[in-house]
Amino acid sequence: MSSYVTRKTPGDTSWFVHDRFGMFIHWGTYAMGARHEWLKHNESTPEEKYNKYAKYFDPDLYDPKDWARQAKAAGMKYVVLTTKHHEGFCMWDTKYTDYKCTNTPAGRDLVREYVDAFRAEGLRIGFYYSLIDWHHPDFTIDRLHPRRNDPDAEELNKGRDIKKYAQYMRDQVTELLTNYGKIDILWFDFSYPADNSDPDLRKHGKGAEEWEAEKLIATARSIQPDIIIDNRTTIEQDLWTPEQYQPTQWVRHPETGELVVWEACQTFSGSWGYHRDEQTWKSPEMLIQMLINTVSLGGNLLMNVGPTSRGYLDYRAEAALKVYADWMKYNSRSIYGCTMAEPEFKAPNGVKMTQSVDGSRLYLHLFEYPFANLELPGFAGKVDYAQFLHDGSELLFDEKKVNHFSEGASQADDLLVIKLPVVKPHVIVPVIELMLK
Repeated sequence: MSSYVTRKTPGDTSWFVHDRFGMFIHWGTYAMGARHEWLKHNESTPEEKYNKYAKYFDPDLYDPKDWARQAKAAGMKYVVLTTKHHEGFCMWDTKYTDYKCTNTPAGRDLVREYVDAFRAEGLRIGFYYSLIDWHHPDFTIDRLHPRRNDPDAEELNKGRDIKKYAQYMRDQVTELLTNYGKIDILWFDFSYPADNSDPDLRKHGKGAEEWEAEKLIATARSIQPDIIIDNRTTIEQDLWTPEQYQPTQWVRHPETGELVVWEACQTFSGSWGYHRDEQTWKSPEMLIQMLINTVSLGGNLLMNVGPTSRGYLDYRAEAALKVYADWMKYNSRSIYGCTMAEPEFKAPNGVKMTQSVDGSRLYLHLFEYPFANLELPGFAGKVDYAQFLHDGSELLFDEKKVNHFSEGASQADDLLVIKLPVVKPHVIVPVIELMLK
């Protein structure tokens, strides 16, 4: 069994650390602007202009069943949808604001359709809910607000009551966790605390106090006790969420040093929401390596798609999902139910390792394909059988030395040498599965 023990969590993370791979979906009216989900902030867009997106929002090609099929084929086991992003637009038929999808040409509850479609494919359901809301009349202007640079920002801020907004969030979270059956993940986003005594609103921020985070979390857990909640309210819960970078070690608690349950959230390109002109789309090799890297350090990967405003995944997103589908079809055993390899196993250069939680199998992911032999110091006497994972074909191995006539070939009492075909298999990252003694 794996020797790694993570810090205890309030929610049920047992399924989460087994499933390892999920889909993030950033979708809202910002998809109509098609130039980053933060465009209202980036361009200080006035309400009357930004509201035109809601006026004409018509996802006539929205087919969540198709999204769900693609997610399942890609090997994703759970999904998190943005029910409300920072723009404040609600993707369900909430009774607490008119700024919602049912008051647009869409005319229907988009969250309901999402839940039904993904649940039918056997995926676990998550809701992203933005703590930030640039539309709500009681959300006070601060350093991230689109109105922060307006000459009359202080005047606009008068009369706003953040406590009323905190109650609004609790009411909406209650709706989301009451009306759609079992919800597995609640993904809050995000806090940016500051000293708000400064008269300059452009220096203000928000954190647990403004969100009334303890009440918000208590509300969620009173409805769904086992739900997984991230720590972006600034109150620690179940999940640590490094964003847009690859950790190089298992994420640890900053105070106790304990291993924590963590999930890297990443994008196919440089934007979360649909960005028509964005060009930094990741290569197939990078996509697969990011998943392997994450699991090899005991983490999960939440990979994002940004649907178009008409409701479909564009060709670049579908191509990226197909990369995962092609690889996971044959190699998912090295991801599901796996974690960081035990310390006794040291990966050689160009190899990333995962190990089944029961300890019986070790997976070597060949980022760099070696010529003829893979030398594994310290592995002698520990391996019963070796094979390529993608086709289950046997790989022969020697112990203590490289079986070659040349002088200077490696040899050591603890050395295991796996014999490889000269030509790399037709797999982006080939995986060797070792059955351990």
